[in-house]
Amino acid sequence: MYISRLKTTFIIFLTYMHCIDDHEVEGEPADPCSIRSLPPGFLLSCGTSAYQIEGAWNEDGKGENIWDRFTHTRPQQIEDGSNGDVACDSYHKYKEDVRIIKETGFEMYRFSISWSRVLPTGYVDTINNPGVDYYHRLIDELLANGIQPMVTLYHWDLPQALEIIGGWTNPNMADYFADYADFVFKEYGQKVKWWITFNEMIVTIQGYGELETIAPGLPLNGVTEYQAAYNLLRAHAKAYRIYQAVYKPLQQGRVGMAIAVPNIVPLRPDSAEDTAAAYRFNEFLVGICTHPVFSREGNYPLNVRERVDRNSKIEGRNTSRLPHFTPEEVQYIRGSYDFFGLNHYLTLFVNKSGENGGSAREQDSGSMYRKMEPIPSGLRVVLNWIKTEYGNLPVFVTENGCNDISVFNDTGRIEYHHNYIEEMLKAIYIDGCNVIGYTAWSIMDNFEWSFGYTYKYGMWYVDFNTTERPRTRKLSSYYFKELAETRELPEIPFAI
Repeated sequence: MYISRLKTTFIIFLTYMHCIDDHEVEGEPADPCSIRSLPPGFLLSCGTSAYQIEGAWNEDGKGENIWDRFTHTRPQQIEDGSNGDVACDSYHKYKEDVRIIKETGFEMYRFSISWSRVLPTGYVDTINNPGVDYYHRLIDELLANGIQPMVTLYHWDLPQALEIIGGWTNPNMADYFADYADFVFKEYGQKVKWWITFNEMIVTIQGYGELETIAPGLPLNGVTEYQAAYNLLRAHAKAYRIYQAVYKPLQQGRVGMAIAVPNIVPLRPDSAEDTAAAYRFNEFLVGICTHPVFSREGNYPLNVRERVDRNSKIEGRNTSRLPHFTPEEVQYIRGSYDFFGLNHYLTLFVNKSGENGGSAREQDSGSMYRKMEPIPSGLRVVLNWIKTEYGNLPVFVTENGCNDISVFNDTGRIEYHHNYIEEMLKAIYIDGCNVIGYTAWSIMDNFEWSFGYTYKYGMWYVDFNTTERPRTRKLSSYYFKELAETRELPEIPFAI
């Protein structure tokens, strides 16, 4: 989910690290047989998000959100001109969704709450009870079938009423989000033990100044995206601190963030210039989201702070385009996590940007990505980077998957998941990375943002040409069923 389409445009990185193979890791390799087994207590999950699957965009009191407005007013930004008005119709078919999750063998389901479905105006003084009840029914159905819910509070669908007052560029948004989070924790917290505040805040940031294909699609100017970053990080910390102080003592849940982190490598591995560019690229696209929360010192990466401050001064500005945290905010944000949610799909190849090339943030970093490829070992590299950079904190892989347009025999998807899970297990058993769960994205085909319905990430096929939106199993769903039952990586090529 990064650049142009969000899932395949993953812009975030690992930079200076090279691909790891077994010979580059210290310590004795584990038994090859054990490397194919999921560790005890390891959680196997699948995921979706509200706008991508729910539909019912204006039913039962739901308010408009920015993706409703964006797809209705700028359909040319969506590859097939489609929208999420009906999508998978999960608002009405949630019981069928729970059934297919159970049939596929998953023990956890990651989904998001639509802010505007429960609070139509975005504020807690207007509660939409039918929307609140919908999520109660969904959560109850999951629990009745032995499936743990993992709830994302924000997956890019801001209430339009809050966008009108500036959206994530408005400093007050941190308080409005905290009020929303407090409402949700209070409403569902006795049933939900896993929480994600923001999904890939880098994508939200990109919608505020870099990409016209991501809602709200504001013009590029090098200011609003940094305002959004500042306010998103403050909002995350406020929600986390509320949970820790008010709800954790009784509810005993965990709160984290889902962060898009591709493996970032230099376009020319033997080039010092490209290596330095890849390092900067990582700091501006990953570090800007992770360093304030997960690092020992907090705040933005020093390189980010200095380069934006310098460029702002050169441009004749009296203040930096990147807002400054107060010392109190640095301490408040630092350490606001119980786990690191990792969304990983691709490896990006980076080199130095030209004088006028790329977004304002790429210009500030002096680097640009040139191509992307799915390289399974990149996941192992990223897991080791997190361990090295931030300590061996708990990491939950909250997204991993690929587009495969095959209707039923999606062998490409099976090989993708198999190879990435294999690299993840190497990171666990050989490198000692503290990985506690894996989320396959996604359980079924759905609305894939700027790619509409042209991209297929699902393990279940959805027929969007019929009113009933029937779900049909793909081969990959059987692969995960075997993995869930045996806790061992199935052999590939996989067959039933």
